[in-house]
Amino acid sequence: MERHDVIVLGAGLAGLSAARDLAAAGTDVVVLEARARAGGRVEQTSTPDGRLVQLGGEIVGTFHTAYRQLVGELGLTLVPTFVASSGETSWLLGRQIFIGDELPWMSDADRREYERLEKEFSTLAATVDPDNPWAHPDAASLDRVSVADWVRAAGGSPAVLRQLELSARALSVESIERTSLLADLRKESAAGAEGFYNYEAWENERVLEGSATVALTMAAQLGDRVRYSSPVSEIHIEGERNWVRLATGEVISASAVVSALPVGPLRDVHITGVSDSRLASLHRQRHAPAVKVAAAYENSFWEEQGRNGTSFMEPTLLGGTWAQNDGVLSGLIPPSSLGEYFATPTNRRQSELTEELSTVFGDAAEAYSRFYLRNWATDPWTQGYVTGWRPGDVTAVGPLHGTHEPPFYVCGSDQWVCGYMEGAVRTGRGAAAAILTR
Repeated sequence: MERHDVIVLGAGLAGLSAARDLAAAGTDVVVLEARARAGGRVEQTSTPDGRLVQLGGEIVGTFHTAYRQLVGELGLTLVPTFVASSGETSWLLGRQIFIGDELPWMSDADRREYERLEKEFSTLAATVDPDNPWAHPDAASLDRVSVADWVRAAGGSPAVLRQLELSARALSVESIERTSLLADLRKESAAGAEGFYNYEAWENERVLEGSATVALTMAAQLGDRVRYSSPVSEIHIEGERNWVRLATGEVISASAVVSALPVGPLRDVHITGVSDSRLASLHRQRHAPAVKVAAAYENSFWEEQGRNGTSFMEPTLLGGTWAQNDGVLSGLIPPSSLGEYFATPTNRRQSELTEELSTVFGDAAEAYSRFYLRNWATDPWTQGYVTGWRPGDVTAVGPLHGTHEPPFYVCGSDQWVCGYMEGAVRTGRGAAAAILTR
């Protein structure tokens, strides 16, 4: 039987971050990856003229310190994103287009109401410890209600609810009707409690060389420690006699096992030797599914229109768009639109999405050189995109979220406050540190 010090399951950002630190400390580590590539939910391709197009995770914020540190260690470069653009935002509401950054479709009274509620939300978020939201004296009651219910109870107008739903669609997270207030407070507390969702905090930096290059660089450093096309079917934890069984039937043993698998695929793995409470916590987590769209153009034509490429859209397949790179628009199809998307004939999807883009940006939006669709919703090795938290989920998952049960360790974007690349790197390196401390 093949044996190593540590087995890491999954060669996404989390698993690679953990394996990289373990290997640097002299640990005999092997990474088992189901796909034939590294990166997990970060993936990229190139246009014929050599521009990189990100098909998965793409953007980080200044407070994403673990990710930013790793990028520096790898010799890669962080640059500003679309938030630095001087252009204006587009809003497609029904068939009507509004242009402007200050919620131009709202009345002055609606905007004042939005600002009041955002201040109340920020004040409440500051009372939640993102590392231990369960300690909040009102944790259970905050978790029982949705963001939408809280807004209504606080006197929010239909226009405020509409704006928050537009933001949820653009981010491709669950509807505010199905999002735990405690989960959203926890998320925004981690970002500094600066409001409902501050793009300048969350989305102001990207890796110039491509976000997937972060994972690819680590995989290259690890070399043959990463085994591809090696899905795992079983995990057994028993002191120093731990082993995993591959789908091929091969068994590999180790002193410790690190699961960097998304929570969906992890439910498909048979696990023994881990406590019922830990498994129950892991299996209670859920994903918000999504499909990513990218269109590559000769140039950033939207800038000629005085716009920044960012849009919020309803009722459409797309939830919104943003400028990914020079001449490249990104977009997401959120959970609320996936039923309609999958019901659309495959040969009609691209044309219908193109029609939506042209409704927002004009005929120039039809002149792309490449059009990409990446379905993360039903990908068997992700089964979703970012973490979703419905009312009651934070309490149900409980304070075991993101913790370890040595010699079984967990990491990944699902194991942090919310599903972002920072969470993958932070928890991956944290798992490695926990192992090395032991």
